[in-house]
Amino acid sequence: MSSKDSAKQIYEQVGGEDNINYLTHCVTRLRFRLKDEGKVDDEKVKQIPGVMGINHQNGQYQVIIGNAVSDYYDQIVKLGHFPTDESEDANDEKSNEAKGNLFDQFTSFISSCMSPLIPALIGGGMIKVILILLTTLGWMSTKSQTYTLLSVFGDAPFYFLPIELGITAAKYHKVNQMMAVIAGAILIHPDFISLVNAGKSIHLMGLPVTAASYSSSVIPILLIVWAMKYLEKFLDKVVPASFKSILKPLLEIFIVGVASLVIIGPIGTWAGQLLSSIVLLIQKHAAWLAMPLMAAFMPLIVMTGMHWAFSPIFLAASFATPDSLILPAMLAANIGQGAASLAVAVRAKNKNTRQVASAAAISALLAGVTEPALYGVTLKYKKPLYASMISGAITGLFMGIVDLKSFAFAVPSILSIPQFVNHNIPSNFIYALIVVVASIVITFVLTLILGFDEEPQAATVTEAPKKNDNAEEIDAGSKETKKVFSPVKGEQITLDSVNDPTFAQKMLGDGVAVIPEDGKFYAPFDGVVETVFPTKHAIGLKSNSGIEMLIHIGLDTVELKGKPYDVKVKANQKVKKGDLLAVADLDAIKKAGFDTVTPLIVTNTKKFVDIVPNEKTTVDNDTVAFYVV
Repeated sequence: MSSKDSAKQIYEQVGGEDNINYLTHCVTRLRFRLKDEGKVDDEKVKQIPGVMGINHQNGQYQVIIGNAVSDYYDQIVKLGHFPTDESEDANDEKSNEAKGNLFDQFTSFISSCMSPLIPALIGGGMIKVILILLTTLGWMSTKSQTYTLLSVFGDAPFYFLPIELGITAAKYHKVNQMMAVIAGAILIHPDFISLVNAGKSIHLMGLPVTAASYSSSVIPILLIVWAMKYLEKFLDKVVPASFKSILKPLLEIFIVGVASLVIIGPIGTWAGQLLSSIVLLIQKHAAWLAMPLMAAFMPLIVMTGMHWAFSPIFLAASFATPDSLILPAMLAANIGQGAASLAVAVRAKNKNTRQVASAAAISALLAGVTEPALYGVTLKYKKPLYASMISGAITGLFMGIVDLKSFAFAVPSILSIPQFVNHNIPSNFIYALIVVVASIVITFVLTLILGFDEEPQAATVTEAPKKNDNAEEIDAGSKETKKVFSPVKGEQITLDSVNDPTFAQKMLGDGVAVIPEDGKFYAPFDGVVETVFPTKHAIGLKSNSGIEMLIHIGLDTVELKGKPYDVKVKANQKVKKGDLLAVADLDAIKKAGFDTVTPLIVTNTKKFVDIVPNEKTTVDNDTVAFYVV
């Protein structure tokens, strides 16, 4: 079937023009923003010739096509009239709204706004953890100026949350960012805080103002920016064009300020307090049940982003009251993920599995970063995940009985364990240590008992001595084996460790991935540049021996529209191994909230017998990334 016929089927299956808000594409996927994804039958779409799979991500309905995606895109564009760029759809109110029930929309909104702040919150939280440790050991006085200033460093990311969230929420709702910043600043202005601390009634033009503290608050500013979306549309309609540059900002600041202090801010405060009260009420009367459930299901809660719904509770641990639910539950869950990965590393026969599991265990145990463990090990093999959840329930019961508390916000791990130190409750730290030890032992033993179904070890390819170390082909018995070198310096990981099902499930082909250390990408073999995608984030190559390879720099980085990339080659240009292909600003990619991991895909995998990754974890352009048999 031709791409034209397949494109028509895709167009019909996604609901046609009536269900498409906009369509764009990257180097491998058609990216639809649909009005209602529920109208689409995923299985029918997968059966269309040319479709390799589908993916639901970032509010997009992604149809994985492969190298021919631009042909399908061109054919679909001819079939209807709809925006072909997300920015063109900015005025569509539904385009930025999360699908699903109200709770799904709520958690999606909070997660989108909170995610960019995580590095700052982790940094501030760790400073507070270190201060707890230093003062506990008597190495620093709480009365010293150094302690005071370092406390400012640790408190700043949390105190100014209304301003920080104003920026991220403004991006989410596409409102004026500086106006959102002003809205957050109004909530924590020193003069307003002085009025609140004075303890007297406050009025604004005769209207009562709730004497609430908004520092470190989450819900109020999110509600305010949500309201600003409608206010700005209203002002655009009613303010005369000739006076808009003066009247619109004046009216917006005035209206937002009054509404924030009199109506929206108090509602947000009450909403946050209500959520906290409900959770804490359940915990107070059934701690023995609430904590085991939270600790057991925390990996799944984190995976869906639902934990951000409880951010008003655990962020308070850094500024006001201790958290006796979310952060303790995350301690058991994070340590459990690390211990399960450690057990897999010990028992695995496949060297690649051992490498991935070992790295994931270190990340989870020491830093509390569980994504490598969750996506690369426990969720993949299922039984280790069950072991960690059972362990979480057991240790959660213990934590509920002893009422374990966290006194600072930090991602719970072995290194951040001082967050459970409190001079007035010496036993609290002892309980936290018991949880860590119990989680490691119970999860490790359960994982060994339950076992896991490991993929077989890939056949080893023996290299014959060669005079030229960069020779692309070597003799491997009866079969021809070709070398593909790493295009970038960094840490090599298996493809199934990549946090993107399109690559992890090898829909586009087999290969490996590299977490780059620098932004310079070189040709991995002698060949020709087949494709340089317009957004510069992906390059397609073909070696002189017939290997078709995709270098995809980062995940979902098509959204960056080429800004962090400087491509040095063009389509149909011949290249030699080691020629500079592109330079990427990795810091800019990370700051934009995207993963820099770079999949290296052999897109014509079916033409070969096997793709065998090198066992090395540290690679550069002089290191073989994998062999093509």
